[in-house]
Amino acid sequence: MSHIANDATVPGVRIGLPLAIGAAFAFGMSGGWARGLIDAGWTPGAAVTARVWIAALVLLIPTIVSLRGRWGVLRKNAALVAAYGLLAVTATQLCYFQAVAVMDVGLALLIEYTAPIAVILWLWLRRGERPTRRSVIGAAIAFVGLVLMLDIVTGAEVNVAGILWALAAMVGAATYFLLSAKADTGMPPIALAGGGLLLGAVALTVAGLVGILPMAWTTDDIAYRFGTVPWFVPVLAIGLIATALAYVLGIASTRMLGSRLASFIALSEVVASLLFGWLLLGQSPDLLQALGAALVLVGVVVVKLGEPRSTALGEPEMVSSHATM
Repeated sequence: MSHIANDATVPGVRIGLPLAIGAAFAFGMSGGWARGLIDAGWTPGAAVTARVWIAALVLLIPTIVSLRGRWGVLRKNAALVAAYGLLAVTATQLCYFQAVAVMDVGLALLIEYTAPIAVILWLWLRRGERPTRRSVIGAAIAFVGLVLMLDIVTGAEVNVAGILWALAAMVGAATYFLLSAKADTGMPPIALAGGGLLLGAVALTVAGLVGILPMAWTTDDIAYRFGTVPWFVPVLAIGLIATALAYVLGIASTRMLGSRLASFIALSEVVASLLFGWLLLGQSPDLLQALGAALVLVGVVVVKLGEPRSTALGEPEMVSSHATM
């Protein structure tokens, strides 16, 4: 992450595009698989802990190899790795799983994906980096879409807890973007991901052992729309495909595409989440919610188009591996 990539070569696009779409769809399936576990008796904490441990162990060797014995780099960036692992990855995933426990997985992810707007607001308030007019318009469009998506205007019953958890996941995702945008740290992207996941796995385990994080699971078969499967099928799918593989594909594709293009393609994760929510759980938004979802996506795209190309926020080399992650 020693520089910010915004340009991509034609050969890079040809190879990187399918990799980026694969990463988005891999990340997008996590909520559907997790909801099945939660409905069967798993707590969100147990599901996230299993997911993070599996991914951390899979990425352990690649992490060590990427450091090439430069342990001083790891010590120098200990605070960054801690913040990344505890806030940007673990807290984001935990809050997202808490949200999908009580609301549709696609809607929860859409709320989380308003994170770029939160980042722009943070940079404005914290650093005085005033957003462009296009970014303000995009934020307004996304806000209108969010209102429609949550069925507030129709007076429908709103799950306040689910919305708050999804908003917390959005804050975690915004933290992810801000931390990933730090340049010249000397930390290889895969080492940051692997180190953060390992630290997060240990922290979740400790929180469970001391009783801070409720942990419960079952070895009963898990029911989905298409039928039942053994409990380890969704656990492995979340850990191996929706986390470890997704991170690797995301890192590889972003290096080929550049962060700006990859960040747009990453929005297809929302489509994937809605698709897997329907395939695995039979969840689908109504017409008004679908309109709101479309407006949220349009708003986020407009916000990203409004970002100056030279800004340090032009998500660096890991942006396509987002917060849900």
